[in-house]
Amino acid sequence: MHDRKLLNYELHRVDAKQYRELPESGISLILDNIRSAHNVGSAFRTADAFKVDKIWLCGICACPPSAEIHKSALGAEDSVPWEHRDGTSALVSELKASGWTVLSIEQTENAIELQDFSPAPGARYALVFGNEVEGVQQEVVDASEGSLVIPQFGTKHSLNVSVSIGVVLWQISHKLRHQ
Repeated sequence: MHDRKLLNYELHRVDAKQYRELPESGISLILDNIRSAHNVGSAFRTADAFKVDKIWLCGICACPPSAEIHKSALGAEDSVPWEHRDGTSALVSELKASGWTVLSIEQTENAIELQDFSPAPGARYALVFGNEVEGVQQEVVDASEGSLVIPQFGTKHSLNVSVSIGVVLWQISHKLRHQ
């Protein structure tokens, strides 16, 4: 079987301006003290792929413009809207007050396994991803309306945050598109 790879122009991708004019997805990311600029860049690139509405960079997260972010984002930092906040907890309170459902992606006692989560039609979700070593801060988990966990079956207890972002965004955006 012959299966030719598509050329970039055949993918009919939107540019950064067109991206910002697309309908909202109802999904935003909150990066809670992500220490690696490469992970932040990867978050931008993955967010662009799944049409995330906005990325909130909190605490020690690197912010564009940054050569390290650009290296992994490949320009997605120019398409996905973003904003920096000093602290995550205040942002979570603000987003909840304006109608967002805030979910931490974290291993907690009452976390819902990702495949069992059913997003509500029309709801807006702000997904919190935590620091590469410490995870999502406990005070942020406490302020969230719930936690989602990616089931894992090997000897390690975590995935790289950029991988977690990809898994979670694929699953939730897939479910939202097929409601």
